[in-house]
Amino acid sequence: MSEWRQVRLSEVSSLIVDSEHKTAPKDPDGLHPLIRTTDLGKARADFRGAQRVSAAIHARWTARAIPSEGDLILAREAPVGGICRVPAEVSPVLGQRTVLVRPDPAAVDSGFLSYRLAAPDLQARLCEMSTGSTVPHLNMSDIRALTISDVPSLNTQRRIAMVLSAFDELIEINERRIELREDLARSLYREWFVRFRFPGHGEVEFVDSELGPIPHGWEVQRLGEIAQLSYGRSLPASKRHPGPFAVVGSAGIVGEHDKALVAGPGIVLGRKGNVGSVWWLNEDFFPIDTTYYVTSDQPPGFLYWQLSDLHFDNSHAAVPGLSRDHANSLLVICPDQATVRRFGEHHTRVFNAIAVLRAQSEALTATRDLLLPRLVTGRLDISDIDLGELLLSAAA
Repeated sequence: MSEWRQVRLSEVSSLIVDSEHKTAPKDPDGLHPLIRTTDLGKARADFRGAQRVSAAIHARWTARAIPSEGDLILAREAPVGGICRVPAEVSPVLGQRTVLVRPDPAAVDSGFLSYRLAAPDLQARLCEMSTGSTVPHLNMSDIRALTISDVPSLNTQRRIAMVLSAFDELIEINERRIELREDLARSLYREWFVRFRFPGHGEVEFVDSELGPIPHGWEVQRLGEIAQLSYGRSLPASKRHPGPFAVVGSAGIVGEHDKALVAGPGIVLGRKGNVGSVWWLNEDFFPIDTTYYVTSDQPPGFLYWQLSDLHFDNSHAAVPGLSRDHANSLLVICPDQATVRRFGEHHTRVFNAIAVLRAQSEALTATRDLLLPRLVTGRLDISDIDLGELLLSAAA
């Protein structure tokens, strides 16, 4: 520990720049991710899922500094402390209430610094430093003056960052594999039930319907005739208990509980907030009151993709909301049951594989989060780490 020292963030950074204090105009077809505070996590960010901006907006919003590989993006408000490192393959734009930190490579390894700032002691310190009567936020002067203890030599920093980034890289690989499998199932659904190129389609006649020509023997019905949308139940965070069951809101999994409300596999439909969002749950779960949970005699795997392909209108002016009457009135195609069952088998195989990948990622994340504070503060000697064995045991 004799090599470990204390520094200020400004001493190990060549640049610390605030973001623009306004929202960048979004462009769904833009190439540049807009990184908001909600996209930032524990030394990670969702670059692929972030909103996008155009090249012209990127040029305007990066006039102070263009984020480049190895730079850090830090959330200084709503909430404070989220941090990520900019990867090589993206050129992002900073959202409101974020800060760009450019580590000085002669003084600190950017990977190590991102993990060090994500450690619990500095996260607690950032929260203590945040001020504001309404919304806690960090002042730029406080960010520059942030004291970082336990900074080792550059060589040790790089070795620590290598260990922790190995976990993040495996998690990233799993996320990409999950996306590929979801894309496969989505493409198969649309091939069979939108383009009507299902097995044996060449031998089937088409007939007119309210939704246009459909295969003979298929029907058009209203959603309410084939599925039931039931209200989720109120479960405030203060009343949840640690347990194995996912608590699901309109934005996805929002927590856990020791009791389930609905047996899995099942589907949750966003009712308030994220109107019309559709979530698949492999295991038993607890849908809260911002959602509907869906029950039907149709195979759930088919129904999940059918709901994902529908357009649900917001029926409330103030808070976005989905009327059950509106949802029930939507027209849907009901194929023959043999084709639906066959597709359901494909869906089950794909989503069972996805469940395995998610479980692996959860185990990798838990191990990384256990190691991170110990490694970056020197409580665990990096020379004691067998990375290969550690990764194998974590992913097992």
